[in-house]
Amino acid sequence: MFRKAAPFLRAVLPLTLLSSTTAQVWTQLPKPVALPKTAVSGYANVNGVRLYYAVYGHGQPVLMLHGGLGNSNYWGAQVQELSKRYAVIVMDSRGHGRSTRSKQTYTYELMESDVIGLLDQLKVRQVSLIGWSDGGIIGLVMAIRHPERLKRVFAFGANSDPSGVNPKLGDSVNFNRYVARTEVEYRQLSKTPNGFSGFVEAIGKMWASEPHITGQLNNIRLPITIADGQYDEAILRNHTVMMAKAIRGANLVILPNVSHFAMLQNPAEFNAALETFLAGK
Repeated sequence: MFRKAAPFLRAVLPLTLLSSTTAQVWTQLPKPVALPKTAVSGYANVNGVRLYYAVYGHGQPVLMLHGGLGNSNYWGAQVQELSKRYAVIVMDSRGHGRSTRSKQTYTYELMESDVIGLLDQLKVRQVSLIGWSDGGIIGLVMAIRHPERLKRVFAFGANSDPSGVNPKLGDSVNFNRYVARTEVEYRQLSKTPNGFSGFVEAIGKMWASEPHITGQLNNIRLPITIADGQYDEAILRNHTVMMAKAIRGANLVILPNVSHFAMLQNPAEFNAALETFLAGK
């Protein structure tokens, strides 16, 4: 069975009593809070690419994986808070942000092997993993393929097969706003600033055909939180619930009044959910 994390499940009725500005926070795409300064950052040569990484704070290691087309800057508000108690590792996935990409076809298994390679180079044996969207999928793939490297996984806005993606995602104003923003960020951060269209095409092919891990979810024995926003534009709610039911003992967390971009829209509540997760509650 799966357990519902009560502090983050709200009745729909009280939400309607909020101001119209607050009640429509899920339609907004705030800018990420800046990452704090760190003396520990660099590039790791893994699987034929150079992966950017940075480490913030001290304590038990927490790895944060961003969503597709994005970059580690999206975790600014979370890193600022979690680095007070943990050693927070962020990375840019291959081809994203500051990291390079090769001619290898994108797969979630390849991206998971990138994560393992980076952890090996950093000499980090085991992490608690927080993943958003593609990052959440990578976390679940890792829980299946390399569970010994994980203490627990928080997968927000992830899917276990392509059927979980909202077929009307292309009509979402906010998601299209996000794609436009990531193009600007790509030009600012990438080693190949004019390569965004090819990059999106490569990622799009992966999104259309992967992942296919639904049948393996019941093999996961790690503490798992399957989370999403009440108004996620990208992932169907019934798919999120199915994933939580399929993983023995998983928590299901639905954050109210936010969408696929909850870490930007309500960082305080998102961070509270992460603190609960990291505390093992």
